[in-house]
Amino acid sequence: MKHISILVPYEAVPSAIVDPRYMFTAINHFLVSAGKQPAFEVQLVGLTAQVPLNNGAFAVNTDVLISDLKKTDLVIIPALSGDMKAMVELNKDFVPWIINQYKNGAEVASLCLGAFLLASTGLLNGKSCSTHWMSGNEFRAMFPEVAMTDGTIITEIDGLYSSGGASSYWNLLLHIIEKYTGRELAIMAAKFFAIEIDRKSQSPFVMFNGQKKHEDEPIKLAQEFIEHNYTAKLSVDGLADQFAIGRRHFERRFKKATNNTPSEYIQRVKVEAAKKQLENSSKNVNEIMYQVGYNDVKAFRAVFKKFTGLSPADYKHKYNRQAAA
Repeated sequence: MKHISILVPYEAVPSAIVDPRYMFTAINHFLVSAGKQPAFEVQLVGLTAQVPLNNGAFAVNTDVLISDLKKTDLVIIPALSGDMKAMVELNKDFVPWIINQYKNGAEVASLCLGAFLLASTGLLNGKSCSTHWMSGNEFRAMFPEVAMTDGTIITEIDGLYSSGGASSYWNLLLHIIEKYTGRELAIMAAKFFAIEIDRKSQSPFVMFNGQKKHEDEPIKLAQEFIEHNYTAKLSVDGLADQFAIGRRHFERRFKKATNNTPSEYIQRVKVEAAKKQLENSSKNVNEIMYQVGYNDVKAFRAVFKKFTGLSPADYKHKYNRQAAA
């Protein structure tokens, strides 16, 4: 039987505690109903016997304190809410315990913004990690030694798991269920909880908002110029000349400040503009393609799919109410 320790950090997202507990106990119920032994012992683990959440609106009674739990098989770190630097500091007493459990053979899984607490252990240094796409720039700034993967739903390396944004953690939980108990129970859980199994990307949900929390003013001006003139034929050489910076130096500074090359930034701004039109207008894909500055259908489709995981037509069908009808 696997021992599952669901942490209850201060100011964790309540559903990110309740949902994994529900899933693992549901698997036990499926097994017992089939005349088999349960697969998991599930405990809520905290620094105190009762943990207030949502500024005291809720409270969770833990099953065991970390000081009393010597050995577990899987540590689950739920999503946190609020200011991430403050939340990591508030929950720093979990860190030595998490590290010790990992060194003793436990696996560790972070759900959504729980990745910030996992990264603070140093266990992810030199490794890849997923978290909510909206917090990507903040995560990279706080943990430059961790490779955050854009758009990925699940990341697994050396017994360390992480998931993408919000409800993506259900897919990570299914992934762990399949690894621990097999495909059949994972499919049963997916059907019971109405989850699309094997979803790999959060790219269709990403809303690109260029990283501007930096001090390089000429690069900020270049970003703003791109965002206001994305329909024009922009080039890296032209931008570098306009802002009186040598091309190689411009590219290096732009990448450092925004986490995108200038070419990627131009593409992402164009794609974001196209997404909004596909969502809200009755225009066809070709009309929108021309309006955002593309003339080549094949090139537009390839760039759009690179950043969203969907073709323009599929994206329109998914998000445009009129097209779906």
